Amino acid sequence: MKYLTLFLAKMNSPLRLFSSELTCPASESMQYTNSSLRVSCFIKKGGGVRVSNRNGRNAKAVVCCQLMHSHKEEESNERKRKLQEPVLVPVQKADFVRTLLIDNYDSYTYNVYQELSIINGVPPVVIQNDDWTWEELCHYLYEENAFDNIVISPGPGSPACPEDIGICLQLLLKCWDIPILGVCLGHQALGYVHGAQIVHASEPIHGRLSEVEHNGCQLFHDIPSVVRYHSLVIDSESLPEELIPIAWTSSTSTLPFIGSKDFGKFNTHEVQPDQSIFIDPFLAKVGSGSSNQFDYGKTRSARVLMGIKHSTRPHYGVQFHPESVATCYGNQIFKNFREITDDYWLRFRSSFKETHAHSNACMQISSANRLYREVCRSISAENNAVDQLKKIVHADRHLEYNKAEMKHLEMFNMVNTPHATTGSKCLKLKWRKFGHLAGQVGGAKSIFCGLFGHEAENTFWLDSSSTEKGRARFSFMGGKGGSLWKHLMFRLSHQSDGSSKGGGYLSTEDSQGSAETIFLEEGFLDFLNKELQSYHYGKNECEGLPFDFHGGYVGYIGYDLKVECGVKSNRHKSKTPDACFFFADNLVAIDHKNDDVYILAIHEESSSITQWLDDTEEKLLSLNGSVRVALEIQNSHPLTFYSCKAGLAAEKSREQYIEDVKKCLNYIKDGESYELCLTTQIRKPIEELNSLGLYLHLRERNPAPYAAWLNFSKENLSICCSSPERFLQLDRKNILEDKPIKGTIARGATKEENELLKLKLQFSEKDQAENLMIVDLLRNDLGRVCDPGSVHVPRLMDVESYATVHTMVSTIRGKKRSDVSAINCVKAAFPGGSMTGAPKLRSMELLDSIESCSRGIYSGCIGFFSYNQRFDLNIVIRTVIIHEGEASIGAGGAIVALSNPEDEYEEMVLKFCLELICQRNSFFLS
Repeated sequence: MKYLTLFLAKMNSPLRLFSSELTCPASESMQYTNSSLRVSCFIKKGGGVRVSNRNGRNAKAVVCCQLMHSHKEEESNERKRKLQEPVLVPVQKADFVRTLLIDNYDSYTYNVYQELSIINGVPPVVIQNDDWTWEELCHYLYEENAFDNIVISPGPGSPACPEDIGICLQLLLKCWDIPILGVCLGHQALGYVHGAQIVHASEPIHGRLSEVEHNGCQLFHDIPSVVRYHSLVIDSESLPEELIPIAWTSSTSTLPFIGSKDFGKFNTHEVQPDQSIFIDPFLAKVGSGSSNQFDYGKTRSARVLMGIKHSTRPHYGVQFHPESVATCYGNQIFKNFREITDDYWLRFRSSFKETHAHSNACMQISSANRLYREVCRSISAENNAVDQLKKIVHADRHLEYNKAEMKHLEMFNMVNTPHATTGSKCLKLKWRKFGHLAGQVGGAKSIFCGLFGHEAENTFWLDSSSTEKGRARFSFMGGKGGSLWKHLMFRLSHQSDGSSKGGGYLSTEDSQGSAETIFLEEGFLDFLNKELQSYHYGKNECEGLPFDFHGGYVGYIGYDLKVECGVKSNRHKSKTPDACFFFADNLVAIDHKNDDVYILAIHEESSSITQWLDDTEEKLLSLNGSVRVALEIQNSHPLTFYSCKAGLAAEKSREQYIEDVKKCLNYIKDGESYELCLTTQIRKPIEELNSLGLYLHLRERNPAPYAAWLNFSKENLSICCSSPERFLQLDRKNILEDKPIKGTIARGATKEENELLKLKLQFSEKDQAENLMIVDLLRNDLGRVCDPGSVHVPRLMDVESYATVHTMVSTIRGKKRSDVSAINCVKAAFPGGSMTGAPKLRSMELLDSIESCSRGIYSGCIGFFSYNQRFDLNIVIRTVIIHEGEASIGAGGAIVALSNPEDEYEEMVLKFCLELICQRNSFFLS
């Protein structure tokens, strides 16, 4: 056994100095003196927009903070005396490291969480930057001895704004004896709290790769390149003496991402850290630690600080994002920080007292009303958040979970509320298979029109009309069914102040026409969660079925239900219902791979059904060419009112849309967002329309793997969707999959031009940045509800080709945690990140303030929730909504730092139609 002779305090507490050894910093004073600029930060109460208002700051604006405080890290005489007493300590490392992860309301925090869960050996505890008071933080750090280090997440805004940074400045100033790593905003906060200036970067860099130079500091051991997300930087010339630059890069030098490969469940660039590195060798070179002894560059724009450390405290900051999927060596940063933490506490440990790890991988602390964080919590019937943390502190090994924020998710069997499901329902499934029948009777189109298309009222068709390259395999269709069939329509309530907190009115109608309306205080998704949890079924009944939808809810969730997923309010009210679903107890499924047709019916245990199965079998087998001929006649003149462009009304003119793009670019420049997915809509009044004919025309011209037809006759609502994008799927193996699209270009007129355009898209730095930022966002969303270490990216930035466009598509997967329900997976990720931008919450607030109307169904999702807790949902894009005498289409694009306003307008127009095609008496949405 090797031994080190260390100078440290003799104490009985494990892993750190406690309040008995030092004065708790809660009593220390901290004063802020801003120079060069007064920063205005406020919350806009009425409009529901929580943003830091820094629009007036120009490109050369400077923010700095000189913190004057009485405590300058001088140790007490008693502590100095103890530090001079040598003690022999065995060199050994802890089996785990306990991290407090502070979330600055970012959309990448749970990527950090996933990395730390594996590297540390125990998941971190996640709090948001305003969850705890300073006194509570000190209690857990210094009295309860709960954590070995702290990581401060990225986030929107600036460390100069208290609303953006929360408690982090106090923590960086006063917790001088605890290892801390700040990422991006956390890095800037470390500089700002010690007096460095925060300035605009010469160019905002988001979702782009850069090579990093570093000085060999332990934190950067074996790190060659990184992904950057920042608009603001620390001015290197303003660094105080106590902060040392340890990494930097060229201000504008970026690298293209080349190639698509499997980014595994955990970046496994295994490099063994140098175990001899205990104290940074760079400290010896710089002596006093003054950054002036380091040749950092002549001007601000020559180099950008990518990393700093404090000369005497174990505090580090990195400007880039080590948790990004494209920072291939990013997990090495977290490994190195664990090594730094282990080494730091070895210096101050007199004995390696046993510390127990708690096995709760999902213990989180925060306010009870933050719905978007509830989805990553589990259920506990007896403990609140503080009790949970105490159990971790006192090494309770039992698997218990936090209830404080999960009160409305408890077992989903509450029977005393008006909207709760009374008792459980035992469902029975019967089905029949007809091998190789689909092609014989004319395919999916013929089957739908023959069985359901004569009137098409209250019908659905989840239509995998594009099955090339395995993009999709199954289609599901049905109409008004049996005794369990019902129609659900939900509208959010909008208070007098214009806000909406998620409650609303649910109207239901059963197959007999009986209707009722109730108020759902907790919202629609909570109701749906309880409904799905109430169903019980025999798993052996579905053996032999190759698909996961066996009956259940089919419909859509509108974009405005974001208020049930973390957003505080909606600024605009949707004209269409916020959610509409059928409970489908009878359906037809088509296996396009094997050409098989299935008919399925579910019923309650006490009843028995065969009539629908018999009738449908007879109709299927009698389908013939006459149906197909009638269908072609029906499809030949689907909508005569579309003979020209007249009557089309855009929500925004060209000039207004370009001005909105400029607003987005200003927010990005000021660090409020990395990417904003701006949208608008066009509308046209209609008098008479064969909406099913329109859908059949669209699916013929633009087949898509996640297309859909929905008709809700009571709402006078039809949806014609040709979406190529999957929002989220949960399969029978409990694998969650997301397939975002970011990057679109029109197809070429010739084969050669087509290939050139595909290459142009594949190697476009702007499109790569757009795609990467959304991939990292969705990794974060899945990271909230998936097993630690299971989230991975099998395909990154693939180019897929469709009838009219090429698109850049990525695939993200993860293994769902066993304690998380299907609906809570949706709540963790809704709305789809490809339609919001990142960070998601701040971006949605900003977009609400820019866009002039509700998105309604557009940007939401369409699909099914099977009674067996499986689901598959698309992103509602490339869709015509026909509602109460009006047809509408939404479109838009992602605005990033590289965006050009005029080009963004042209891309939006491309997505509307490529052009409003008048061919065949129709306009066509590409």
